[in-house]
Amino acid sequence: MKRKTPPPPSPRQATILRQLVELIPAYLVPKLAREHAVDKRARTFTAWSHVVTLLYAQLAHALSLNDVCDGLRLWATPLRALRGAVPPSRNALSHANSVRSSALAEALFWQVLAHLQQAFPAFRHGTARGLAWRFRRSIHVVDATVIQLVTACLDWAQHKRRKAAAKVHLRLSLRSLLPGFVVIGPAKESEIAHVRRVCAGLQSGEIVLFDKGYQLFAHFWELTERGVFFVTRAKDSLRFKVVRRRRRGGDARILADEEVVCTGRWVAGDYPGRLRRVRALVELDGQPCELVFLTNNLEWSATSVAELYRCRWQIEAFFKQIKQTLQLADFLGHSANAVQWQVWMALLVYVLLRFQAWSSRWAHSFARLLTLLRAALWQRRDLAQLLRRYGTADGPGAAAFPPAQSWLPGFAR
Repeated sequence: MKRKTPPPPSPRQATILRQLVELIPAYLVPKLAREHAVDKRARTFTAWSHVVTLLYAQLAHALSLNDVCDGLRLWATPLRALRGAVPPSRNALSHANSVRSSALAEALFWQVLAHLQQAFPAFRHGTARGLAWRFRRSIHVVDATVIQLVTACLDWAQHKRRKAAAKVHLRLSLRSLLPGFVVIGPAKESEIAHVRRVCAGLQSGEIVLFDKGYQLFAHFWELTERGVFFVTRAKDSLRFKVVRRRRRGGDARILADEEVVCTGRWVAGDYPGRLRRVRALVELDGQPCELVFLTNNLEWSATSVAELYRCRWQIEAFFKQIKQTLQLADFLGHSANAVQWQVWMALLVYVLLRFQAWSSRWAHSFARLLTLLRAALWQRRDLAQLLRRYGTADGPGAAAFPPAQSWLPGFAR
């Protein structure tokens, strides 16, 4: 007699952690493990168990290797229901973080993000409002943040005397508030060193916002030739010649609107075209402050240029979320590979939680979402109903089928 395959468990029979990690397609981690030769060096502690362990460390906010290993050992039985994941020993987890290539974690992050955005196209556009939708074009913000490492100076992450740090260079979409490109490296590397890589995927007609630390005029000219618009702050040392003074309009905050050409010795040849220079009064900490903006767009109003740059603070809020709510303060290893594993897993948790917030119409803060799920991590409850209990009335439509089934044949959209 042929044995029948048991039906998949209902959300009420699965733990909250299981419902989260099942957003990752079942084939993906073993496939990436073969591609990066991780499976050849794994015995009992597989690549999938490694990924689940680090996801748990982020969600549970574990402070050390012992916290992770002891916590998973106590829940070994429900952990095994997560596609056969097993709790690691302290040495096994430390060794895996050191020797298993973090390129697997990087590839996993991008493929899970692409998978969710392809299966649920509305998730790609997010629920942003205001300037991100008024311009009817994609707006990106480029910036970097420093992640302090608790240990004393490490050779690969020397930052200041007796300190060590890593730096995350990131491009954020203002519509979806999801990363578009990420580079993780030592803090001593400047922003300009990676700006071309971070902006490589921008398309004609899109907008990118920079801080003045990214002021590289040769790169600005490359963006202009590609049809990409940019807005940035002007440095005080910039030398220029005014070729046209434009009307300021009716906004009293606009002090000057000019078209200029660069005349500096090292800048004039890097950017041979015209730039737009806008001086405006912007409120900072409750006080009006004069700021100078540069852009290669000659058609927008001066007010729009100032408002666009104000949107750059969205990436500061993003960095604050991932650094204060996820586990990026206490690291489970001190090598460059171990730090990169933990940062990529933190970004993956951010995407999974953002997807859950979008699909369940979550109306509260990201920190509250993570706190709620941390408290209910091993409970057997329907995750969607749990979040809607705290939720709102109207919002983006719920998924037509369970997210965990979106990678099965016949369910893809």
